[in-house]
Amino acid sequence: MSTGDVPAPASAAVVPRPSYIAWTALALMTVSSVASLRPAPTMAVYGLACVFLYVLPAILFLIPTALVSAELASGWSGGVYRWVTEGMSPNMGFAAAWHQFAMTIFYYPTLLSFVASTLAYVIDPNLASNGVFTAVVIIVGYWAGVMLALRGGIGVIARLASSGVLIGTLIPGAILVLLGMVYLLQGNGSAAPMDAANLLPAWTGIASIVLIVSNFGAYSGMEMNAVHVNELKNPAKEFPRAMFIAVILVLVILILPPLAISWVVPADQISLTAGVMQAFSVILGQFGLSFLVPIIGLAIVAASLAGFMTWLSGPSRSLLLVAKDGGYLPPYFQQTNAAGVQVNILVTQGWLTTALALLFALVPAVSNAYWIFMTITTSVYLLVYLWLFVSAYRLRKLQPDHPRGYRAPALTLLCAVGFISSVAAIAISFVPPSQFGSGSPWAFVGIVGGGMLILGLLIPLVLIKTRKPSWRVSDPKGASS
Repeated sequence: MSTGDVPAPASAAVVPRPSYIAWTALALMTVSSVASLRPAPTMAVYGLACVFLYVLPAILFLIPTALVSAELASGWSGGVYRWVTEGMSPNMGFAAAWHQFAMTIFYYPTLLSFVASTLAYVIDPNLASNGVFTAVVIIVGYWAGVMLALRGGIGVIARLASSGVLIGTLIPGAILVLLGMVYLLQGNGSAAPMDAANLLPAWTGIASIVLIVSNFGAYSGMEMNAVHVNELKNPAKEFPRAMFIAVILVLVILILPPLAISWVVPADQISLTAGVMQAFSVILGQFGLSFLVPIIGLAIVAASLAGFMTWLSGPSRSLLLVAKDGGYLPPYFQQTNAAGVQVNILVTQGWLTTALALLFALVPAVSNAYWIFMTITTSVYLLVYLWLFVSAYRLRKLQPDHPRGYRAPALTLLCAVGFISSVAAIAISFVPPSQFGSGSPWAFVGIVGGGMLILGLLIPLVLIKTRKPSWRVSDPKGASS
C-alpha cells in the first residue's frame, strides 16, 4: 500500500480536494516552462537550418521525454521523484527531485534578468545595463511570484501560465510569422536563402556538434509538471493528451518565429544582445507598426513571468513530496500553507535569489562568472533524464502488469535514445564556450566537474545520510498529489 492509499483518521478534519485543472491548462503550463520567444533571434541567424537544429534534438530528446513521461505519469502519480523511486530506489528518487530543484537556484535570476532587459527596452534601453535596475526586477519579481503562489496554489499558477503563453508567446509569435509571410507575399526576397542547400547548418567541426546537442537543453522541463498530474480529472488519459499538444506547440513556437525573423532581417543585422525586442522593432517598423513594440514587450514580460511561475511550482513541489515521503528534509522545509504550497522551501530559495541579485548589482565580477554556474546547474538537471529513462525501462520490465493509462511505443528504443542524448548533452557542457576566452580548457572542465560533483552528488548524499525517521511527515494528500 502506498502512502497515498492510507485513509485519513476519522477524527481528522476533512480537507477539501483542490480544484481540478483542465488538461489544456497543464499543456500550456508545460509550454510555458519550455518554450519562449527569447531564443528566436539567436536561431534566426542560421536561417532555414534552424529547422534542423530544433527538429533533430526534438526527435532524439523531446519526443522520447514526452512519450516516456506520458506513460509514467499515467501509471504513477508524484512526478519524477515517484517514478525514480519506483524504478530505482527511494534514495535515487530523492536525488532526482534534488537535481530538478537545484537547476532553479541559478535559473530564476537568469529568467528574471531577461524580464528586466525586456522591461528596460520598453521604458528606457539604458536601464538594460543597470545592475541595480536588474537586481530590483529580479527581487521584486521573485517575491511577487511567491506571494501569488502562496495565495492561490496550483489553480492560480495554471491560469497565469495559460494566459501568459497565449498573450505573451502565441499571439506575438503569430504576429511575427504573419508579418513575415506578408513581407514575402509583397514580393520581397527572403534575407536568408530558403533553398534545400541551406537545410543543414555549415559544418564547423566540434562547434557544430555543440550547437546541435546544446539544443537538447532547450527542451528541458517537459516532464516537470507531471507532479501536478493528480490535479487532472482523468490523469491517465489527460496527461498524455496534454504532453502531445505541448510537444506540437513547443516546436511551432521555437521554429516558426526564428524563420520569420530570418526572412526580414539579414543575419549580420540581427542583434544577439538586443534580443527578441530588436527583432520585433525591425519587423514592426517595416509595416509602420512601431507603436506596437512596447505592447509586445509587456506581453513577452507576461509570458516570461508565467514561465517563472510554472518553474516556481514544479521542482519545489516535487522536493516537498519526496521529503515528506522519506524524511529527507527537516520538518521546517516540509511546512505548507492552507493552499498546500511549500512555504519554507520557496522562502529559503527566495533569500538565495535575493543574495544573487544583490551580488549582480554590486559585484560586476559575479555576473561575468554567472554563466559558469548556469552551465553547472543545467548539467545537474540533465541527470534527471538519465534516471527517468532508466526508471521507465526498469518499470516496464519489473512491473509490466501495473495499470497504465498509456503505453509508449518502442519504449526500450525511446529510453536508449533519450539516455544517450542526455549523456551527450552533459558531455557537451564540458566544452569551454566563447565566454571563457583564453582560459585553460582544463580549468573549465575542473570548474564544471567540481560544481557537478558538489551540487549533483555531495549535497544530495549528505541529505540522504543525515535524514531522520522522525522527519517523515504523514500526509496522505500531499504525498499522493
